[in-house]
Amino acid sequence: MSEKRILLTRRGLYFEEYEAGQTISSSGRTVTEADIVAFAGLTGDWNPLHTDAVFAAQHPLGQRVAQGMLALSIAVALAARLGFLEETLLAFREISEWKFSQPVFIGDTIHMEALIAKTHPVPRLNGGVVTLEVEVKNQNGAVVQHGKWTVLVKSQPQP
Repeated sequence: MSEKRILLTRRGLYFEEYEAGQTISSSGRTVTEADIVAFAGLTGDWNPLHTDAVFAAQHPLGQRVAQGMLALSIAVALAARLGFLEETLLAFREISEWKFSQPVFIGDTIHMEALIAKTHPVPRLNGGVVTLEVEVKNQNGAVVQHGKWTVLVKSQPQP
């Protein structure tokens, strides 16, 4: 990713503050067994690869794997914790071209990195569309998921 990093000194960036080539990185978050069980309870995804240690031990991966959507949800939450969309996000419009490249195991620590790929003003909505190319990486730097997020962000208030 690019070397033009966004340094946040306040919460919420306006559309005009985004530039193609900027990058944003989150802190890490360790995926736990409790996360997997809670997500299974919330979504109904009780696939034994996620929730049955004996079954998963016989699988080619050899151990339980976090639900792919759980890891994606954690990545979205990590982005939200950074605050760059706080109070300026109008809509989370799209997740596209999303790939689940490698498994996330219990005990893996994941973080997200986003490259501002492009921006497009939408004056009628008093904002603009920001497209982020996102990678979710594990503690070894391996990309476990990647794709694009498209968000609609407020424009700066006029004086």
